[in-house]
Amino acid sequence: MNIPNDWDRSNERTARTRTRRPLGAAGSTALALFLGLAALAGADDKAVSPDAAAPTDLAPPAEAAPAAVTPAPGETLPDWLGGYSLENLGRLYKNEESPWVQELWVLGRYHGQYHVADGSAANDQGWENRRFRIGGQTRLFQKLTIHAQMVSGNDLEKFYNGFTELWAGWKFNDAVTLTIGQQKHRFTHDRNISSRYINYLERSMLTNMFGADYTPALTLSGKVLNWNYYTGVFSNATSKNIDYYFTHYNSGFSLLTNANHELGKFGKDGTAWLNLSYVYSDANSNATNLNRFDHGAAAALILTHGPMSLVTEFTAGVGSPKGDAYGINLQPGIFLTKRIQLVGRYQYAGSPKSTGLAAQRRYERGAGLTTGDSYNAGYLGLNYYLAEHRIKFMTGVEISALGGETVWTGSLMVRVFFGPHSRGPFPMAQVLQPLIAGDDGGDGD
Repeated sequence: MNIPNDWDRSNERTARTRTRRPLGAAGSTALALFLGLAALAGADDKAVSPDAAAPTDLAPPAEAAPAAVTPAPGETLPDWLGGYSLENLGRLYKNEESPWVQELWVLGRYHGQYHVADGSAANDQGWENRRFRIGGQTRLFQKLTIHAQMVSGNDLEKFYNGFTELWAGWKFNDAVTLTIGQQKHRFTHDRNISSRYINYLERSMLTNMFGADYTPALTLSGKVLNWNYYTGVFSNATSKNIDYYFTHYNSGFSLLTNANHELGKFGKDGTAWLNLSYVYSDANSNATNLNRFDHGAAAALILTHGPMSLVTEFTAGVGSPKGDAYGINLQPGIFLTKRIQLVGRYQYAGSPKSTGLAAQRRYERGAGLTTGDSYNAGYLGLNYYLAEHRIKFMTGVEISALGGETVWTGSLMVRVFFGPHSRGPFPMAQVLQPLIAGDDGGDGD
């Protein structure tokens, strides 16, 4: 996502209302086709053994770190929906003994969300088809992974709008995998977590200010000692004309490093992880991404204990003409039952300049937030996992303040995906043991 950095701030507190289009026939049809394709791709039988519960690798191997918490087995629907396991939803073929083709997946995701944003300067509401992606992944010759995933435009205005990811990775050994192609900017733990697993409406404001997304890159990844690393050089621009940006590198470049380190147990049955990341960006006027700060650094502590989790991340960006920025992102959560999770989030960001901070494009700007030097936001949400992260419904309320204006945002979200899982610290492909035993979905276990 490219995030504009310039706004003209009006002194008039005009009461304006902007309404997005409803889901509509196009969105409904796309969602129906998406779910139908997922079903045809092949859900497994109801039964699933605990040994099959570990998430599947998804290269680049920066995401292939051992999971902090092994997912509860099954990814099963409630009994009233048939009790089927969706664990390998999208997998067409697997044979680890084959010297040629080990695995073949069809993959995709649909994220839709409705929001109502009520600001002191304006209002905004409507439905958005937030993400629609579809593609495939295969593992070949015991060493090679090929991944392609196309993306649609906002609200499906363009069904084909380029690729988010288009890469090939060769695994030399556990310590080194070389990957070439369009890849994800894994700066911050917040950004590294796939949108399939985030527990909130959007990532944090400061994370999104960096303009990280997907661009052509050459990366190395793997595990050395007890560190899972991902590092490489990235182009600073891309578009749906991906062939141009694969052959024309005229937007500057970025150097990026992200590493996860397992600290050990946290209490009797908890986990503790450390995530460190750094980015250097030499962007120019042609850059569409990573074009606000020259340098960025972040450190996150990820803790789980029984049904509870807490992510604490500090982030800083320096070298922007509009002003440096720094902030903290706190994300507590608790699994009340097998399917219901209560989450919270607090964000604070500061800057020495009044233009140093930029409001979230979704959905704060539409409700009147623009720029400022101090940002505060608090979020409270309730998530329902119909089949763990495969199908979940989310709702939340957030209040945010920037530049003397305040916005309340209420949201309802649906998240669906099929394909291989990604691995890494919580919440990647993980749910925690619930506070209340049993299943509120009618399974009777």
